[in-house]
Amino acid sequence: MPSLTRVAAAERAALLTVESYDIELDLTRGADRFGSTSTVRFRCGTPGAATFVEVRPARLRGVRLNGVALDPAALVDNQFPLTGLAAENTLVVEAEMAYSNSGEGLHRFVDPADDETYLYAMSGMDNAQRIFACFDQPDLKAPVTLAVVAPEDWTVAANGRLAAEPVAGRWLFAPTPPLASYFVTLIAGPYVVLRDEHDGIPLGLYARRSLAGVLDRDAEEILAVTRQCLDRLHQLFGVRYPFDKYDQAFVPEFNMGAMENPGLVVFRDDYLHRSAVTDGERERRANVIAHEMSHMWFGDLVTLRWWDDLWLNESFAEYFGTRLTAEATRFDRAWTTFALRRKTWAYATDQRPSTHPVAPTEVVDAAEALSNLDGISYAKGASVLRQLVAWLGDDAFLAGLRGYFAAHRFGNATLADLLAALATSSGRDLTGWAEAWLRQPQVNTLRTEVRLRDGGHYAEVAVVQSAPSDYPVLRPHRIGVGLYDPDPAGPDPAGGGSTLRLRDRLEIDLDPAADGGRTVLDGLTGRPVARLLLLNDGDLTFAKVRLDPGSAAAVPAALPELADPLTRALLWAETLDAVTDAERPVAELVALVVAALPAETEVVVVQDVLTRTRSLLDRYLDPEVRPEALAQLAGACERLLAVAPPGGSNQLAAVRGLVEATVDTDRLTGWLAGKDVPEGLAVDAELRWTVLRRLAVLGVVGEPEIAAEQAVDRSASAAEWAAICRAALPEAAAKEHAWRLLVGDTGLSNRLLEATAAGFWQPEQSELTESYVDRYFAEMPAAAQRRTPWVADRVAALAYPRYAVAARTRELAAALLARDDLPAGLRRVVVDADDDLRQALDARRRAATLPR
Repeated sequence: MPSLTRVAAAERAALLTVESYDIELDLTRGADRFGSTSTVRFRCGTPGAATFVEVRPARLRGVRLNGVALDPAALVDNQFPLTGLAAENTLVVEAEMAYSNSGEGLHRFVDPADDETYLYAMSGMDNAQRIFACFDQPDLKAPVTLAVVAPEDWTVAANGRLAAEPVAGRWLFAPTPPLASYFVTLIAGPYVVLRDEHDGIPLGLYARRSLAGVLDRDAEEILAVTRQCLDRLHQLFGVRYPFDKYDQAFVPEFNMGAMENPGLVVFRDDYLHRSAVTDGERERRANVIAHEMSHMWFGDLVTLRWWDDLWLNESFAEYFGTRLTAEATRFDRAWTTFALRRKTWAYATDQRPSTHPVAPTEVVDAAEALSNLDGISYAKGASVLRQLVAWLGDDAFLAGLRGYFAAHRFGNATLADLLAALATSSGRDLTGWAEAWLRQPQVNTLRTEVRLRDGGHYAEVAVVQSAPSDYPVLRPHRIGVGLYDPDPAGPDPAGGGSTLRLRDRLEIDLDPAADGGRTVLDGLTGRPVARLLLLNDGDLTFAKVRLDPGSAAAVPAALPELADPLTRALLWAETLDAVTDAERPVAELVALVVAALPAETEVVVVQDVLTRTRSLLDRYLDPEVRPEALAQLAGACERLLAVAPPGGSNQLAAVRGLVEATVDTDRLTGWLAGKDVPEGLAVDAELRWTVLRRLAVLGVVGEPEIAAEQAVDRSASAAEWAAICRAALPEAAAKEHAWRLLVGDTGLSNRLLEATAAGFWQPEQSELTESYVDRYFAEMPAAAQRRTPWVADRVAALAYPRYAVAARTRELAAALLARDDLPAGLRRVVVDADDDLRQALDARRRAATLPR
């Protein structure tokens, strides 16, 4: 199917004004298809002109333009031509549409827990045409009136409020404010619903019937976050929530974290936690709620004109989602999570060959826009906004946003529109700032250069900014510089333990034009040397940081002594990034984990450090060295487990880390049987599957044990876990079966395919899976053609032979990339994964012996 180009979209937008959509869907026609009738009223600025409407039917039954029947055979791919347009037009399209199993269009799911059927609609980026005929681009917004015929025992919800009580299974919804086509959604099935109201806004929570108990348990926390974020956004923006209601639906097999459909936000139902989770995971849910609510203003009230301004949606929602979480909810350390987790994603994405600007000057089609839903559009963009706030000041920033909302309410906007509003509010010309931060890709690195005087004083401290040779752009930065020293008073006698305190903090501007990017910190000349000198203290800018040698040497001892979790997160991030870049050996990271992680109290830091360290061990270490490193990692988890409060977040994080690192299969098997379980630890459904996956990788359990666990746990989550475990078995037949699913099965749903891909490659099984390295490059191009772009790209990324760290893997990748017939998404996956392997090979060449 051709993807809509920017040129075609601009031409159509200049020609048409869409006045309304009336959509009728019939969901009673069986398990494969549903009925769709679209009535589109639109004006044409040039009567007699021609255009096209998008529709992707299983069968196109009829098309009428201004009462004249058109030949359904005129449909080419997903575009139906419309000629001889009048000034005022009415288009009626009747079609049979196919349900999907890919999370796109109208997704159909049968719950294995009770065999009930559930539907939800996902219209972005350009999947509305899988549900109804439309002009499927973001700047042809129009009110939507939806009617749905469904089984009488089902519940249906949509963007708009219900216009009347359903009669004989027919649900009619009130017209919405103007919506872009990619926001149109509905859910249908035996969903349970909880209702509430806050500040005059009706609230609703929806979930599958089998998750009703979990929804009841978590509802108050979800609603509390919802209320808190609504109140804070009203305070910040001075613009009330602009739609009729605020429903949140937790749906199965959703591809992304959530989707910001006005009036009915859709979340993946993994956020309803059926088992014990850490406070970090609860914070993540709160952040996603805040992120999607921020979209009600950024994206829904004011919508981007074309996908080159995707950042106007995602960067702002990411920034305000984190800010709301930190300012309005109990999760007041959200910026710590952002620094360690989200910015790490952004730094990695921005350094890959596929990097792009936050605001590209050209996104040629909707397919390219889909690939830009990445760490740059989200986390780098949010980081850039945080830097902008530090430069402009919060009052000017918010005033500019209020002007932006007022000028473009229920309309569309561009980068130029936003910059104009901010320039008006701040009195500053943002052209140069936008060029450096929004139009240029890649990340700068800030290094500290220190010269000392006799007597332990600074002779000179300078910050040196550098950029990669292929993107030699230096940027203006406003950063904090923190000086940390032992507290003269010593440890807190009450047992606080932290002895390293912030002595002083400077906030400085780095001028990229000054002395080749070298800025001398005059305020530090002659002052006593700090034990730890931290650039970007407070994490105000988007830049990688490298410590001076003295500060780097102090980190292992300093980390347990620092009270501020954000400072600790920044130091962990600096070490992890330097190891990722092969500037320091993995052995140094392992030593730091052993020395400092058992004392860490912030669970997000524990989780992220363990996850990233394990990933680096699996790829950056030679196989003969890796077991020793894993043993040291397991030992660190044991020490953390010994001091973690029973039943708390750190205990659960330590146990998960231990499960992934240990080879003590007797202990893990004992936990499944209830033997020697740590005090306070619940070996619940999710932890049981985590343990079972590790035992499957190590060859201790097989298909009988997986099937037995699934017979007890019939949930959708268990089905995904079982797929992971089966693919992870160290058996030739299991690998062959999993591979055939990955490259050939189109009946398996999106999430089960992803689970199979996630389990397939294991660093312990390199000999068993060696032949599949060649098969990936030989078979994945045809496999990608069989699937929708989202699923094809996800499977290609998860199924990449990431542990085959060898020159031959890179040679195979180069041969594949030399072809001219690769789907764009697969090409990007291979280019980026190959670059990751390049880094891993480089690290292995530099590897040092692990400390004992």
